Amino acid sequence: MTIQVGDRLPAGTVQEFIEVEGGGCTLGPNTFKVEDLVKGKKIAIFGLPGAYTPTCSAKHVPSYLSVHDQLKAKGVDEIWCFAVNDPFVMGAWARDQKAGGKIRFMGDGSAAYTKALGLELDLNARGMGMRCQRFSMLVDDGVVKSLNIEGPGKFEVSDGATMLKQLG
Repeated sequence: MTIQVGDRLPAGTVQEFIEVEGGGCTLGPNTFKVEDLVKGKKIAIFGLPGAYTPTCSAKHVPSYLSVHDQLKAKGVDEIWCFAVNDPFVMGAWARDQKAGGKIRFMGDGSAAYTKALGLELDLNARGMGMRCQRFSMLVDDGVVKSLNIEGPGKFEVSDGATMLKQLG
């Protein structure tokens, strides 16, 4: 079942490649419990089918980079990019997108968390395996406040500008 507005995010883990050791994090991939990361925070999360893919790299990530400061001004504590990729790929992609310090790139290499959200996208027929649907959500203290799920092949409602408008 797909997560809905008003639902609490399910328990689970994501991985992030940490560039600089500190704050209890070691250099390289670190595994985090989602429920710990979202506690007491307002987080804009956008999910996409995969790192380095055309729409994701040329439009989706840049749409959040371009409204980063405005989202922060509206009370968003963190912005996450979420995909079914390993943390090494997500870390390299974050560097490539020049998103360091602005967007946290969270990997779900096995798609376990994606499935817990009910947002999996089966692209096995296209040779890409299990992926994540393109979406965005605003999460406040672990509760989904807004959710925008794109139709197949679309990029219309999960961009940074839409998230900014939804914040009022």
